[in-house]
Amino acid sequence: MSCRYRHRGCWRRSTRLLIRGAALANITLPDQLAHVAGGARELTLDVEDYRDLINALEKRFPGMRDAAADFGVAIDGQIYQDPLLEEIEPDSEVFFVPRIEGG
Repeated sequence: MSCRYRHRGCWRRSTRLLIRGAALANITLPDQLAHVAGGARELTLDVEDYRDLINALEKRFPGMRDAAADFGVAIDGQIYQDPLLEEIEPDSEVFFVPRIEGG
């Protein structure tokens, strides 16, 4: 795992690695995304932020990046419409939610 701060001995990186050994983020996909994930609705992943999450999902399930673009995301109960740099902690619960459109 590489540290986003890109320097050796980063406190955040070393702490995160120790914490990450015990817990992973829980990801829940709605039916609209589960079909891209081969039917999987719940996943556990070791990610630092939403960008890492999308990259991990795309690597595991090609096409997920485009499919997830139409969804908002709730991280630990907080809904984000543009979550690109939002952090995901160990034991976080992440839900993809359809965006509400209106006119």
